[in-house]
Amino acid sequence: MPSKGPLDGLRVLDLTRLLPGPMCTLYLADLGADVIKVEDTGAGDYARAMDASGDKPSAFYRLVNRNKRSLSIDLKNPRGRDALLALVRTADALIEGFRPGVMGNLGLDYATLETIQPRLVYVSLSGYGQSGPRALRAGHDINYLGYAGVLDQTGCRNGPPALGNVQLADLLGGAAPAAIGMLAAMIGAMRTGFGRHVDVAMADGALAHNVFTMHALQRDGTVAERGSDLLTGGVPCYGVYETGDHRWLAVGALEAKFWEALCGVVGRPDLVPLRLARGADGARARRELEAIFASATLREWLDRFGDIDACVGPVATLEEALYDPQFEARGIFVAGGDGTKQFGPPFALSNPTFRVEREPPAQGEHSVEVLREAGLSTLSIDALLAEHAILQA
Repeated sequence: MPSKGPLDGLRVLDLTRLLPGPMCTLYLADLGADVIKVEDTGAGDYARAMDASGDKPSAFYRLVNRNKRSLSIDLKNPRGRDALLALVRTADALIEGFRPGVMGNLGLDYATLETIQPRLVYVSLSGYGQSGPRALRAGHDINYLGYAGVLDQTGCRNGPPALGNVQLADLLGGAAPAAIGMLAAMIGAMRTGFGRHVDVAMADGALAHNVFTMHALQRDGTVAERGSDLLTGGVPCYGVYETGDHRWLAVGALEAKFWEALCGVVGRPDLVPLRLARGADGARARRELEAIFASATLREWLDRFGDIDACVGPVATLEEALYDPQFEARGIFVAGGDGTKQFGPPFALSNPTFRVEREPPAQGEHSVEVLREAGLSTLSIDALLAEHAILQA
């Protein structure tokens, strides 16, 4: 039985900050890769200071940076840049999250690095990609979702676009495609000896996952008004319903068998034909269900549905989700070094290999260690420390 993760032996240099890049490399670190956070000698990863208290970095930083090491280095210093180049020679992949052109200005673009490490996989993760008229524009998750047509479809009918608190473009559009592209390119490099440049744009990723709306556009020649499509509240069988205690039920009874089960629980077999009804009939069926679900509390409805397969469940708070027996049984939570809950990897491999090997690193905690591994002499490392080209926590 293997005792190490499947990516053991691979080294990834992570020059990203905040959320999308660090989440990408968290996947890799949890799978056994040696992920080295390459931070500047100033603020480092800004996530450290977000709502931090005392000497402890922020909870946000701790959630996405376990199992990594940190090198704090001044890449504008020629000695610092040379030290990183020595480290690149030992690396399998590098990921950066700067605007296009920044790495080139540092002399660390892909064209330069591939000459010293031909099998290097170089991932550029940005808002709009390395090309196109918006390539140099700033943006955040809300902007990428806005351009991609996702935000337009999010929210209730006749209401404004709704803002979710899960960063879909950053994570689904950025972190996940970056990890997939990096792993695919590394497999290719193992076979051929040559790496690739992987260009990931979060806006592209958000657009590429807008599948259901694209389906509607191709089918109907237009998209439905926000809140009125099949999966956004346009039919009675799929949507959210308020309960008597002002909580909410999530109803996903799309298939006929689930809808029939739901109608049986609420005692309204007459609603069975109205599962996918729109227009006046659909509105009437929804009003009937709204009145029914408002007649009891969330807990009472969950008890009534019990083990009945009707695709009806709660709109849980995160606090409730943290103690959900299904998530606990799946092992989705792990304990951090301070005893707080963290999310474990969202994938379960046979022959379990995941464990928290390292707590999230202090800035520059492993600077000397990783440069020594890269072949730098004690004299060279001492010189870097003396002129503050690197920091050692």
